[in-house]
Amino acid sequence: MFRKLFGLDKKEAAPIQPKEEVLHAPLTGKTVAIEEVPDPTFAQKMMGDGFAIEPTEGKVVSPVSGEIMQVFPTKHAIGIKTEAELEILIHIGLETVGMNGEGFTAHIKEGDRVQVGDLLVDFDIDLVRERAASTITPIVITNMDLLDSIDKELNIEVTAGETPVLTAKYNR
Repeated sequence: MFRKLFGLDKKEAAPIQPKEEVLHAPLTGKTVAIEEVPDPTFAQKMMGDGFAIEPTEGKVVSPVSGEIMQVFPTKHAIGIKTEAELEILIHIGLETVGMNGEGFTAHIKEGDRVQVGDLLVDFDIDLVRERAASTITPIVITNMDLLDSIDKELNIEVTAGETPVLTAKYNR
């Protein structure tokens, strides 16, 4: 009786799922269409869809609020999962895995919770220019099956952690 009287018999409501989610720029620079990335894995969207940034500085921040799912041992790539299950890969530069982490400093680890704008990785942009194929940094949604569509802001100057770049629209 008391349970009913005080509303204690009600089941917890399922969390409300967003209809869309916004990704902010994880780097300062200029946005580029994913199809223009000079690497077929990204350009042909083999890993998913997204955009890339030609960075002007060596600092990567979180584009969303969520959990760090993976930090590659070489610190050149990070996987983040949002509360709504969106999975995002940030791949710093092209062919940077061969640098074996040299010039990269991770400020997060797997399992960490992050907010938009939290510092993820610092990298020596000049060293990446010298030793890797490119500094262009793809940002890819790897589980596009959750989404109906994405809208991107391309060929614009962006500021890390501030500029909205992509809106993902869920199919739920």
